[in-house]
Amino acid sequence: MTTTTRRYRPLAFPVNRVLLRDGPNGVQYLQSEPPLQAYPQRMTDRLVHWAETTPQRSFMARRVKNADGSHGDWRHISYRQALESARGIGQALLDRGLGAERPVLILSENDLEHALLSLGCLYAGIPWCPTSPAYSTISQDYDKLRHVLATITPGLVFAADAQRYGRAIEAAVGADALVVLTEGTLDGRVSTSFAQLLATAPTPAVDAAMQATGPDTITKFLFTSGSTKMPKGVINTHRMWCANQQQMTQSIPALADEPPVLVDWLPWNHTFGGNHNVGITLYHGGTLYIDDGKPTPALIDETLRNLREIAPTVYFNVPTGFEAIASAMKADAQLRRNLLSRVRMFFYAGAALAQPVWDALHEVEEREVGERIVMGTGLGMTESGPFAMYITSAQVRSGDLGVPAVGMELKLVPVDGKVEVRYRGPNVTPGYWRDEAVTREHFDEEGFFCTGDAVAWIDEANVHRGLRFDGRIAEDFKLATGTFVSVGPLRAKIIAAGAPYVQDAVVTGLNRREVGALIYPTSAVRQLAGLPEGTPLQQVVESPAVQAHFQSVVNALAHESTGSASRVALLHVMHEPPSIDKGEVTDKGSINQRAVLKHRDALVQALHDGPLAFTLKPQA
Repeated sequence: MTTTTRRYRPLAFPVNRVLLRDGPNGVQYLQSEPPLQAYPQRMTDRLVHWAETTPQRSFMARRVKNADGSHGDWRHISYRQALESARGIGQALLDRGLGAERPVLILSENDLEHALLSLGCLYAGIPWCPTSPAYSTISQDYDKLRHVLATITPGLVFAADAQRYGRAIEAAVGADALVVLTEGTLDGRVSTSFAQLLATAPTPAVDAAMQATGPDTITKFLFTSGSTKMPKGVINTHRMWCANQQQMTQSIPALADEPPVLVDWLPWNHTFGGNHNVGITLYHGGTLYIDDGKPTPALIDETLRNLREIAPTVYFNVPTGFEAIASAMKADAQLRRNLLSRVRMFFYAGAALAQPVWDALHEVEEREVGERIVMGTGLGMTESGPFAMYITSAQVRSGDLGVPAVGMELKLVPVDGKVEVRYRGPNVTPGYWRDEAVTREHFDEEGFFCTGDAVAWIDEANVHRGLRFDGRIAEDFKLATGTFVSVGPLRAKIIAAGAPYVQDAVVTGLNRREVGALIYPTSAVRQLAGLPEGTPLQQVVESPAVQAHFQSVVNALAHESTGSASRVALLHVMHEPPSIDKGEVTDKGSINQRAVLKHRDALVQALHDGPLAFTLKPQA
């Protein structure tokens, strides 16, 4: 049976035709045919609307943390409670003289207090900045945290608890910033409890502040993950957020068919979790269950527990998360029944989803419910709100991006033998906070944002099918022979060939005669090695079984290659995890190619020049 004859759970794709026009020097401009419909002036209007029309509906919920650290029953915040809390917290922030020049910085993870503080900022028109918790809890030098602090100069710094965040606050946060904590106190420093903010009585001033906000009011600053440079503070406005949610609604009408239910771990300091998913919830009056799990060996069981209990209407994750869920569903009947009971769509972002994982999900779905669940995908970034492109039908393959969001125009620009996609529209950021020079660098003469992403047509004979991903232009390089290596497609091939044992691959070979690859393995290699839990990763990846598997991978890749640019001649499996301090990995687990190549230069040299132990080469 071919893919086109498979039955899918019904999902509408109304944005499926485009307008294409030619410009000078091979440039093309692409828009979707439907116009962008009207959207609210500010996201706060949606909060007020749902608090008035569905006051008792749950806006967010999170499991209560027990004394032993385990997670118990769900604690819910209704829309009425969310609005009342936002007004009180907003008043407290206004009382302390906060604003765009002295905003709120949030250090800690997703929780209900984090959500309510954000809504308080939103209501009062005071920007907030959720930053990576790893900058405070994993980092040893706090350099990125200090960079964020210097860039936004916060007047208030919030953290969930003194014990986990106290050391970072002491080391990096200046005395001029008020520290607010949900739990605990700091030795030698005055702090305010979150409960005090929450208990503030609102006055007409906070409602007036909300009414004074508009489309251009800054809602938040989101910092990019950074590659070889420090992260950049992306300005987010009400217009960006509201327009982007309306763009999503027109592309995915299922979001508005019923109040969406999300079970979500994705961090709010990233645009996927914080804008895309929280935005869906707020825009459509849905409920977001905060998942304290993650797609890691230590935390995936909590995610599976939540999905056995709460049935989402749409479900979002990163590729490693879907890989773990696909594997678990094979033997877990309760997980299959609940997760697949009413979900309209799966959606991934953050990295490429290997086709074998995609196929495994479809196999389980067909056995359990007799139909496939559409795996939605597209393209976006922090600077585009993030939703920028989306698929046009259920018949989608790994790498497909689809067509532009309604109301946004794409500019397709030939660059070094590839085509860069650029964005212009109401969902695109006005720039980077307090960095006019970098802002100018990222916008071209026509006001299009230069993404650095390369695209190609899915079908040149039918432009209405849209575009597919063709890698990052900055990641591509030439071999010493002058041959271009297209990193994105090659990386996807390596991940697929090594599934389910490859989390990511870093492609090497700049100015070399051959291509190499550094492999970051998944936790599944421990089962492949047949070694007991707790065995050091180096011993695991150097085991005969793991080495034999990756020898077969490099052999297969060589057999399928069509030339030096697609032939992996050297392969090494990493036993040291990527460093978040050096920007090699994000909170979502995505590997930053450029950062790894920069900081692992000695390892790359050893891979190509030798001697590097356990380097694999193709065998006949």
